[in-house]
Formats: sequence, C-alpha cells, structure tokens
Amino acid sequence: MRWRGVPLDVLFAASGVGLDLLTTAHAGDTEYLPAAMNIPMALLVGLPMGLVRRWPVPVTLYLAAFLALTDQLGSFTSNTAQILVCVALAVTGYRSGWRATTAAVVVTIAATAINIADPGIPVTRNTWIYSVLLPVFPAVVGAYLRGSAARLDERDVTPDALLAAGGVAITVLGTWTSWHDSTQPVWVVGLLAVLGGLALGVARRLPGLVFLLQGVLLVAADTYLDAAVNTCVILTLIAIGVFAMRVVSWAWIAAAYLTGCLLTSIAIVAADTDVTPFRVGVLMTLVATPIAIGRYLGMRQAAAAAERARSEESARAALAQVRADQLAERERIARDVHDIVAHHVGAMVLRAGAARYTAPDGPVADALNDIRETGHQVLQDLRDLLDLLRDPERQPDLLANPADVVREAAERMAAAGLVVDLDLDPATDQAPLIARASAARIVQEGLTNVLKHAGPGTRVRVAVTPMDEGLSVEIRNGRPPTAIERLPSSGRGLAGMRERVRALGGTLSAGPDGEGGWLLAASLPSRNPA
Repeated sequence: MRWRGVPLDVLFAASGVGLDLLTTAHAGDTEYLPAAMNIPMALLVGLPMGLVRRWPVPVTLYLAAFLALTDQLGSFTSNTAQILVCVALAVTGYRSGWRATTAAVVVTIAATAINIADPGIPVTRNTWIYSVLLPVFPAVVGAYLRGSAARLDERDVTPDALLAAGGVAITVLGTWTSWHDSTQPVWVVGLLAVLGGLALGVARRLPGLVFLLQGVLLVAADTYLDAAVNTCVILTLIAIGVFAMRVVSWAWIAAAYLTGCLLTSIAIVAADTDVTPFRVGVLMTLVATPIAIGRYLGMRQAAAAAERARSEESARAALAQVRADQLAERERIARDVHDIVAHHVGAMVLRAGAARYTAPDGPVADALNDIRETGHQVLQDLRDLLDLLRDPERQPDLLANPADVVREAAERMAAAGLVVDLDLDPATDQAPLIARASAARIVQEGLTNVLKHAGPGTRVRVAVTPMDEGLSVEIRNGRPPTAIERLPSSGRGLAGMRERVRALGGTLSAGPDGEGGWLLAASLPSRNPA
C-alpha cells in the first residue's frame, strides 16, 4: 500500500511524537522543566514533522531553533530534535533548491554545535567537524535522491551478478585470514565482508547508496581491522567507477571524486606518513582512474541508447510513410471507383425511375422497380466499400444479418426471372459471423452467375446448411430452358469467391453437374487453420 497525502503527514507527526516519548519516558526533572512537561515537549518537537513534506525549510529552521532552546533548558528532548532536524534536512535537500538547502544547513550547523558543546568548554576542531558533517550528510543524501541517476531499465542481470561475484571474491580472499584479528566476532567480520562484496551487485541500480556503504565499510575497517583496508579501498574505487558510469551530473561526480580522495587518504595516510606533492598526485590519479573509466562506459551506453532510439524512430517513420502511401493509394482508388461506377449506376437508377412512370403497371414496371431498388442498394454498398478503402480501421456493417442478405438475393433473382428454391437451415445462425457473411456473398455471386450464364426461367436450388465446423453452401442450377444472350462478365466473380473461401481455409468447386446444369459447392470452416 502506498501512503499519500494527509495519512503520510499524520504518520510523520505521530512518529516524531512517539520517538520523543520513547527517548524521554524515564527522564526526570531538569533544572528548568518538570517531568510533567514531557508530553507537551514531545508534541512541540514531533507535530511539526507533519508539515515537513509541504514546508521543509520552515520546519528545519524551527527544529534547529528548538534544538538550541532545549539544549539551553537541559531538556532530553534535544536528542529527539537533533534526530528530527537531520530528517527534515534530508527532505529539504530532496524538495528544495540549493540556496534554501544551504541556508537550512548553516542554521542547523550552528544549532548542532551548540548542542554538542558542553557548557564552559570551548568549541574544538572535532566539535566543528561533527557539527558540520551531521547536518551536511542528510542534506546531500536528499539532494542526491532527487534524481541524479536515471532509472536503469536494463533487464539483463548478468553484469550485476558478475559484480556481486567479483566483490565477494575480492573481500573473502583478501580478508579471511585476518578475520580473527578484529575485536569483533569472526562471524560479524565475515558477514560484513560478504555483504560488502554483494553490495556491488546493486551498484548499477543504486550507485549512490552503494558508494556510501563502501565508504562506511572503509572507515570501519580503518578503525577496527587494518588488514582489510586495502580490500575496502578496492571496493570503494569500484563503487566510484560505477557511480561515475550511472550519474551524468558533473557536480555529483566532482563530489564523489573529492569524497573518494578523502576516503582513500584516510585509509592510506598514517600518522607517520610523509605527505609529498608526488604522493598526493598519485592518490588523486588513483581515484580519477575509475571515474574516467566509468564516464567512458557511461557515454558509450548513452550513445548506444541514442542510436537505438534513432533506429526505432526511423523504423516508426518508415512504417508511417508506408501507411500514408497505402492510404493515399486507397483514397485514389476510392475516388476513381466513385467517379466511374457511381456515375453510371446513378444514371441507370435515374433512367429506370423516369421510365417507371411511362409504364405504371405490368411486368415492365416491376422490372424497372427492381432495377431502381437494386441500383440504390448497389450505391449504398459502394459507399460502404469506399469508406472502408479510405479508413481501413473502420468496419462498416455491410452484413448486419447475413440470413436476410441471402433471402434478399434469392427474392431479387426470382424477380429477375430465376426459379429459386432456397433451403436456409435455421441452425446456420449459430455459425460464426465471418462464415455466415462469406456464405451470403457467395450466394449473391452464385445466383448472379446463374442469371448471367443460364438466363431467366432457369431453376436453381440454393442450400446453406451447417457442417461439423462451419457452413456448407451449394448452388445447383438446371439446364437453361432456351438459348440466351449472355450478359457481359468480368471473369472475376469465381476468382473472388475462391479468394474469399481460401482466406477462411475452406474449399470451393464449380463445374458441370453431368445433367446439363452447373454446380457450385463451398465449405467454410468456422476458423482459419493457419
């Protein structure tokens, strides 16, 4: 669960109050404050933490002033204020600019120096060192977490595994003979060595935190286990190199370089070491080497990522261009079809409508009516097809009810003179729409072919029945009753039906039935086997 808004602020405030109550629960009276003031003091120091996300700088300044005040009053709440002001500084570094953060750090340094110094004892160099480092450290961490290193999206964990394995090998092989020399138990030293090596496995994803951890381990080794110092220096230099590879800000790289020089000098320079310019130059070069390597690798990775982005953008642009060319070609075809076909069909409909009024009754009037209605339907289908050509994403409802299309085609052909016997099994409604729609178009085209090639008066039987997985369409016509004048044909009707059936993975056959007629049979599976 992710905490957001007011609940998170309430949690911060309650944590601050609870922390002070825990640290001062057994504290007695002081010179200026009775024990009964523990709860009010806890509220004064803890409740402002509920506002730290919205106003981090004012809360930091308030806690710094409260720290100095409670120190002068001798209240144990000063310990809580010291902890909370560091938390507030981290939030300030994360949310505020460098000017506001610097001002908050300076005020907190003064308050911390007052808290650390004992009354009557002058402020020493160590006092100032701790007074400076204590506020600066959380502010720097907060500023770093604000986004100095971009998120690593690489899913390949092989480099991380290699870093972790190499880190463990360096720490264990370089320090295991001296684990018993430490004042700490052997298992504690061994565990820290293994964890220090494993930490390199997440250095690419958390470069700042791993660098910080290696620096802490280096200082600890310098204090408690001299034999492990050189190994910790190697790990710290590796962490600096990874940090330089992942962080693109030169300001943070400069800060890491200065920190690395400081840590290395702590580990290498002893009390009796003779510090010379040559040795200082060697130390600075030693720390600069992994940073240079890290920056080189980081720039190579950035260049490779930019090249991949350019390639992907080029591929998208090429695809978009192909798509635009296809749409332009579709638009041209649609325009040509509309200008040619729609013009002639429209003229045919108008002339049929005008001729209808000259012959109001009889077979001629019925034929003209049928021509006009068929022409209107053709124009509507043509418009839908042209819309599909212009916008392939749009799927016009050409066959809202395929069964009605089959019946309408049979009725139209019957009105044109064919003797149609339609057998449309009601169970076909359970077949997939694509199969029913294809069957309807095949029936339309098949009946049209019968009318063209056999002529009016021909008896034709149409059967659309379900099969195991799909539909079966059969159109059988008898011998033409008389010799007819064949209508013009494009020769594309049968080929178009074959393509439609093949797209569904079905079969189509057409040819003489052996009795002077013609048989067209098609099987339409419910799904394409491919």
